[in-house]
Order: sequence, then structure tokens, then C-alpha cells
Amino acid sequence: MYVGFDVSPDMIEAARRVTASVTDCRLTSERSSLSAVDFVVSSGVFNVRADAPDDVWRAYIDDAIDDMRTLSTRGFAFNLLTSNSDPERRRADLYYADPLDLFEHCRTRFSQHVALLHDYGLYEFTILVRVAL
Repeated sequence: MYVGFDVSPDMIEAARRVTASVTDCRLTSERSSLSAVDFVVSSGVFNVRADAPDDVWRAYIDDAIDDMRTLSTRGFAFNLLTSNSDPERRRADLYYADPLDLFEHCRTRFSQHVALLHDYGLYEFTILVRVAL
């Protein structure tokens, strides 16, 4: 069973149109309707911060990661743009995170079983956290 979540009801409606023929797929914008699953995956949701200051956006990310952990029984993964990207190519409306800082945050807060993937050619990184072995 796949469960998709987005805070935007409009995004959920668009996803429903695309996945209308997919079986075992539930989409929602209601956080209260979510229950724990084996794995939670988040992709691209932390990149656009608009005009939020760095500290406010990082607090939002930390809260969202905490929520991902709450919803996962075996592990979770997320990605962000890397602070190691070329400074002249960065955009002011995007958030660039320190991969090592988030790795350490996850290692000390959630599990010793954390992987940092920063070698796949994009200006981003992915963190994988296994919470039950």
C-alpha cells in the first residue's frame, strides 16, 4: 500500500488525477489521517523556502523530520539541496543544507544507522535512516 501526503490539497488533487488507475494507493492532505508505515520518503519538499529565514526554515525541516520518524516503523529518507553547491548558482528562494550537520542530527537523535548519499551528480544529498533492524 502506498500512502501519499502533501500539505496542499491542490497537489493531492493533481496526484489523484495522475494515479487514478493505480491500485493500493491512498492520497491525503490531512496529517491526522496518517498512521505509521514501514518507510517514509520525502523528496524535494525542503528545497523551496521562499523568503523564510534560514533558522526558521531549518526548524521547519527538523520538525518535519521528527514527524517522519514518528510515522515510520523501520526507517525514513529525505533529500535537500547541498550547501556544497556552487555559490554563484544558488538561488535566494531555495534552501541549501549542510549534509554533515543533518547527518549528525539524525545519528544522534534517531539512530546509529544513518547513510549520507552525496555522490549522484546533483546539487543535493539524501539521508537514509534505519530505525529498526
